[in-house]
Amino acid sequence: MVEVDAGHAPKAVGAAWGLLVLNTLGSAGAKTVVPLPRSLIQMVTMGALVAAFTLALTVNLRLRVRPSAYLFLLTLLLVPSVISSADLDSGFGALFRCARLALFVGTLWLLSRWWDGGQTFVRHHIRMYFLVLGSVAAGLVVSPGAALPELYGGRLVGALWPLTPPQIGQYAAVIIGLTVLLLLGRRTDRRSAALVVVPSLVLLALTHTRTATLGLVAGLVLAIGSLVLTSAAARRFFTWAVLCAVVAAVGFGSALQAWFLRGQSQENFTSLTGRAKVWDALLTAPRTTSEFLLGTGLGDKSFGGLPIDNSWLAVYHEQGTAGVALVAAVFVVLGGVALLRPPSLSRACAIFLIGYCAIASYTEAGLGDASPYLLHLAVAASLLAAPAPAAPLPGPDAPRRRVPRWARTSEVT
Repeated sequence: MVEVDAGHAPKAVGAAWGLLVLNTLGSAGAKTVVPLPRSLIQMVTMGALVAAFTLALTVNLRLRVRPSAYLFLLTLLLVPSVISSADLDSGFGALFRCARLALFVGTLWLLSRWWDGGQTFVRHHIRMYFLVLGSVAAGLVVSPGAALPELYGGRLVGALWPLTPPQIGQYAAVIIGLTVLLLLGRRTDRRSAALVVVPSLVLLALTHTRTATLGLVAGLVLAIGSLVLTSAAARRFFTWAVLCAVVAAVGFGSALQAWFLRGQSQENFTSLTGRAKVWDALLTAPRTTSEFLLGTGLGDKSFGGLPIDNSWLAVYHEQGTAGVALVAAVFVVLGGVALLRPPSLSRACAIFLIGYCAIASYTEAGLGDASPYLLHLAVAASLLAAPAPAAPLPGPDAPRRRVPRWARTSEVT
């Protein structure tokens, strides 16, 4: 059933969104101050997904949803995932991941009732990831050695919850970009924006995550570029950003280059920290027709025991060319809708998220399975949804016709 009037989103919607964020944090990462068994972490993350679905179903018992091409494409993505996982070549874990993806997409369908083109889910997104980054900052204060381990080259990791530097960089970059856009759109004040942006920038710098940094810059350029013709604040911000970038490039060029290279050799940097070797091996590996079309089934996004670290190749490996076509259609649909929308803050936020995910997809996996990237794109879809039309006001009651008393009898004699 299609819901026409979304109405005000209850608090349970924000709680369900937070549980989805918790589910996508993952169970693999750095060693924490207090060792957490992976089975316990998986129990917490999966329990969060079940709780999110239950909560979303509780507030949407009539199963009212908004039409969404994005969610429709994710639902279609389940088809090659299930078919390729059904032969159990990837083990029972593949079917478990399919069930997780189905529950994840089902929860998004239930929450789509409140997708109305507003910034409600943007605020939920910022709040939840800011809490996650708060746990990272707390871990840095409690145990700097565990938060900046030599195993990761001194890059910031999660010391209280196992989070890798790319994860932390991604969360920081996304909420920085969204908060800057809310500030430009006058949906938040400078003090609140600084409270989010400043510490997030510090954490992003400590992670030395190049992908997140490039995604943040490229996403903001696209988003602010969509506002420059209609927003004086966007034009001022863009001008100051360009001036600051020029000054930083001139005055701190060597320091920025050292941060960007992370002490790597030219060969290691050129091969994208060894990723290119894994990609070449994956592309040259022999495949059957079924594996080429539908993939080998949902797995841990690795090939030959090494992480793939590329969303497109990970989807190709696990869901085949059918999966790649569906993921490409997601970007084409969301990007096309964003281009057709008139300039607005919601459109700018959606463009930022789409642009960030497109940039990050080159060196990060996650577009074919339940992940933060699918949540980012879900927020973009909620921002691009057409506002629900207001319910018509009840008209005045029709005047009652006076009936003579002699005519009120049931029969005439």
